[in-house]
Amino acid sequence: MTQLAETTYPTLDGERTFPAFDLTKLLETVFDPIDGCKVCIMIDLDDPEKVKDFAFLNEEGYPVQKKAYEVFYQGLHGGVMEKLGLTHGDLFAYQTTGGSNLDLPDTAVDTEGRTIDLAESVYKPYDLILCISDYSATAPLTAHAKKYGFRGSTMHGLNDIIVNSGLAVDYRDVSVEAEKLRTGLTQADKVEIDFEVAGDVHTLTLILGGQEAQKSHGLCHGRDPDIANLPAGEVYFVPTGAEGIFPMQYEEDPETTALQIVKDGRIVDVQFVSGNPETVEEHKATLKSDPVTGEIGELGLGTQVLPFCGADIQDEKTFGTVHVATGRSDHLGGHLVPEMFAEAQNASHDDILFHPKKTTHIGVKQVRWFKGDQQEAIIEDYKPTAFFRGLLD
Repeated sequence: MTQLAETTYPTLDGERTFPAFDLTKLLETVFDPIDGCKVCIMIDLDDPEKVKDFAFLNEEGYPVQKKAYEVFYQGLHGGVMEKLGLTHGDLFAYQTTGGSNLDLPDTAVDTEGRTIDLAESVYKPYDLILCISDYSATAPLTAHAKKYGFRGSTMHGLNDIIVNSGLAVDYRDVSVEAEKLRTGLTQADKVEIDFEVAGDVHTLTLILGGQEAQKSHGLCHGRDPDIANLPAGEVYFVPTGAEGIFPMQYEEDPETTALQIVKDGRIVDVQFVSGNPETVEEHKATLKSDPVTGEIGELGLGTQVLPFCGADIQDEKTFGTVHVATGRSDHLGGHLVPEMFAEAQNASHDDILFHPKKTTHIGVKQVRWFKGDQQEAIIEDYKPTAFFRGLLD
């Protein structure tokens, strides 16, 4: 069972003690107003039929889905719905998509084993949808929220560290800090990132064109359709262009590193550095067959002091880290939609996170921010600079 006490974790800044996780506080804070809302939970399973009578709980694996049941389903039915004036609290399982932010299937299965239409039985009748899955569903759920009018959150990769740190904080405070950093960085002309890998330094330039910075801050207030990606805490841009080189340590093969050659906002070639050459060749083949998969769709900067948890949904929100993303960007206000990809299975939004405990073969020597005549270093060796920290004052 999730620990219900203060928890202290190491962070990039030393240590931080987090308050006990409180589901009532989390939901009330994130979704104000919440009284009278119909709430449900969505999980992904390799076989959605395993949600019948909660059969997946008795099988090996499914740590994220079991955590969803333990923390959210049992929590809702253990008094939280009554406290908050919520109703229903149903659980549905859909077929796992196999990729980040790929479109969701049209159907799901309920705990009685019935196959249901997601639009008619979930998106339309429920006010709050909590999606807790292996793969991020933020992009497709955002699109469905706008169409059907619900609010919700995505929490892929849920684990105990996330529950007891990233979900235990007060999101009113997170929102205030994210807004200070967003305001300080907005209307940037470009950002440059110097990476060090195998003794060499490479630079990626992200063209931002003076756009307004955006934030992921965890609050989903009011009655307007919206999706909160939790844990939150990020300032982000959708680049209008990109040039240069950046390294990538492959998620599915972390001992393999390659250089991504970027021109006109898109990865156009990949150069092997170390590890397994076959992994790099497979990536090159995908880029060749479906070039949109290499388009740079996001630049993100973490805003929270958080422990490393091994799941990007939290680790990319860590102050001092930076991530770029390729692929789908419509949920961020970008132009890349699933229809632009050659294969539906390629229409993902893939965050490439640089964190010292994850990308151990890659250093981030410096991140520089440019606006007009002003140039500031904001991150050096995974540490926020005095300028970046000063934006919080």
